Amino acid sequence: MADGNGMRAPSPTERLLAMFNGHRLSPIQRRIAQYLLDHMPEAAFLSSVEVAERVEVSQPSVTRFAVTLGFSGYPALREALRPIALSAPDSPEDIRRNGLQAAVDGEIRHLTALRDMLADPGPVLKLGRELSASTPLTVLGTRISGPLAAYFAYGAKRIHPDIRLAGSGSAVNDDLLQSREAGGTWVLAFAMPRYAAELRAALKCARELGLRTAVITDVLMPFASDVDVLLSAGVGSRLVFDSYAAPMVLATVLLQAMADADPDRTQRRLDAYEQLAERHGFFAPG
Repeated sequence: MADGNGMRAPSPTERLLAMFNGHRLSPIQRRIAQYLLDHMPEAAFLSSVEVAERVEVSQPSVTRFAVTLGFSGYPALREALRPIALSAPDSPEDIRRNGLQAAVDGEIRHLTALRDMLADPGPVLKLGRELSASTPLTVLGTRISGPLAAYFAYGAKRIHPDIRLAGSGSAVNDDLLQSREAGGTWVLAFAMPRYAAELRAALKCARELGLRTAVITDVLMPFASDVDVLLSAGVGSRLVFDSYAAPMVLATVLLQAMADADPDRTQRRLDAYEQLAERHGFFAPG
């Protein structure tokens, strides 16, 4: 259907997705949003208690969801939903497909923004040189950020002589102290939402010990002023769990910057690793 200007009018699903777009929703709030998407038009006529029962969350969670979207409460959100629900609804299959496509579209936008940021590669290249020169280099990541930190550390060990993936809890302070006393100058941390309090405490400890701190995060990190260097990339938040396509690419770009900072060492270490891998059969034959 086209509007008066000949442009296609947005579908009900697109109007709902536009309502949710731009808001940092918790996993529970995303479940509520998905329920509304999957159960239009009837969901627009339910009370907050009924929505809570069907999604299996608390009634205050439904109210907080409405407030997060900018409404005074759930009744105001429901009033906004009803005109959308009463327009020609999409099928459940279209809703699910459009929602998944929208999630991928969001990641494409994050990657495009990252590409634009790298039009000036200077900050990333400079940080790559600094991290390359820090021996040891400590890598931090707790909770959902842990797998990103582990990925970076795995790659960095191929090109750097002393990469230390720090532990969690109070033990991380011991790791930081050991790193500083061994001559380390930098810590690289990954901070994805929801931002772990223990990571903030670890970064504070690192700075108290005289270590400089760099963080790969999204654009909304609340303690950005507490670190020395910040590299940000958009995090996908349209699905039940966040997706990290852009932060992962940014981490790989930083690994490349570290490799380029000392090409002779990089080549020497990569050659040694390949020889070791071949000798011990690390990988299945191609």
